[in-house]
Amino acid sequence: MAQVLEFKLPDLGEGLTEAEIVRWLVEVGDVVAIDQPVVEVETAKAMVEVPCPYGGVVTARFGEEGTELPVGAPLLTVAVGAAAAAATAAAAASEGSAGAPGGQLGGAPSTGSGTDSGSTGGPSAGSGNGSGEGSGNVLVGYGTSAPPERRRRVRRPAIPPASAANTAGTPSATLAAAAPVAETTSGEGPIPVISPLVRRLARENGLDLRDLTGSGPEGLILRADVEYALRAAAVQGRTAQPAAEPHPRVAAAAAAPATAPVRSSAAHGGVRVPLKGVRGAVADKLSRSRREIPDATCWVDADATELMRARAAMNAVGGTKISLLALLARICTAALARFPELNSTVDLEAREIVRLEQVHLGFAAQTERGLVVPVVRDAHARDAEGLTTEFARLTEAARTGALTPTELTGGTFTLNNYGVFGVDGSTPIINHPEAAMLGVGRIVPKPWVHEGDLAVRQVVQLSLTFDHRVCDGGTAGGFLRYVADCVEQPAVLLRTL
Repeated sequence: MAQVLEFKLPDLGEGLTEAEIVRWLVEVGDVVAIDQPVVEVETAKAMVEVPCPYGGVVTARFGEEGTELPVGAPLLTVAVGAAAAAATAAAAASEGSAGAPGGQLGGAPSTGSGTDSGSTGGPSAGSGNGSGEGSGNVLVGYGTSAPPERRRRVRRPAIPPASAANTAGTPSATLAAAAPVAETTSGEGPIPVISPLVRRLARENGLDLRDLTGSGPEGLILRADVEYALRAAAVQGRTAQPAAEPHPRVAAAAAAPATAPVRSSAAHGGVRVPLKGVRGAVADKLSRSRREIPDATCWVDADATELMRARAAMNAVGGTKISLLALLARICTAALARFPELNSTVDLEAREIVRLEQVHLGFAAQTERGLVVPVVRDAHARDAEGLTTEFARLTEAARTGALTPTELTGGTFTLNNYGVFGVDGSTPIINHPEAAMLGVGRIVPKPWVHEGDLAVRQVVQLSLTFDHRVCDGGTAGGFLRYVADCVEQPAVLLRTL
């Protein structure tokens, strides 16, 4: 007898609480193998193919392309068992192939929409053996082994008949019916929130999470719920009230694709573009940086003629062609060794400056999905050739949308080459929680006094934006002057190594 198992959106790590469906890779009625990718989703950090840990027949999909789903929301259901096994065997025989393709990631099944256990990972207790056992692969917070102990009983919120009639058949209604909401507690007791970022946002704004009803599965409080409550409080001019309804983003997600502009119904008209995905993540990070970091910028013009000649000489001997970005990165890591204050972060809660030993160098890359900052791990331990290779690999991954969350996080200092856009200077916003960013403008021929005579030289403008909490202008100026000296006379770098 076939058994229908529900596969929920797994925890994709890095504190991400939601993802957008970009493209379904299977249709209802398709036969899927264990660990076969079934959907491509986009988080605020990367594009990810999500594999299903079960083999069987897809019986339902939840959410159209462009829908944004919270972690733990149902993705699809798969029929496993005798009937599914027969269908799988027939499909394999017709294609002349056997075995299941290997997956990149694992996922977690669920006990189904009718459960009251609150479990978001692991197979049903009565799932049986065979196909129902899953692959054993896992994502963060999920597994395909035995389910966790049952948690406290939860109840479903009552849906008025009129409201149910209006939402029947939509993906949002399906989610509302499938994901039970935890009971609201007052006084003591657990708070249905798992993200430390959500807790911190509420704490910084004086919001009591016990007053909110989450829009996530089982009443899970999401960041969107907290932000919605804060906006409502600001508009109404009083203390934030409980969010009586799921956040509009969840209810309306299926109505409009993420990338499609929505015509405004406001009096002024115009086109509205949702701030989510990469664009939303960039907006949140830049806003936080401006809000929290007292930054300052200093800049200097430098004669890059000798640096360009040194690069040409290095590339003339054959081997890997050294990129200009790699040479600038090598100069940055040497400068950070002399001025470690700029390779640090600020711990607001402890009121401490944390100086970091390793240099994980981020670099700004413009892609079709927006601005991303891939991170070169242990840049201080790489030579120019190794940096060139890693920059090329990460740039290609950024272009194709294949960067992983790990490759987009953990940077300690950022190098921003905005000269590729044909501009000379900029005052960049620091990539929070880092303490500084070096900006590099275009290198162009300009009149320059060289050895007492006026000459045409290759000139570049360098700008350093730094967190004034970690150092004063003397340190920042010393860092920038050292970088400029290395650009003008590469032998300075060799002398100080």
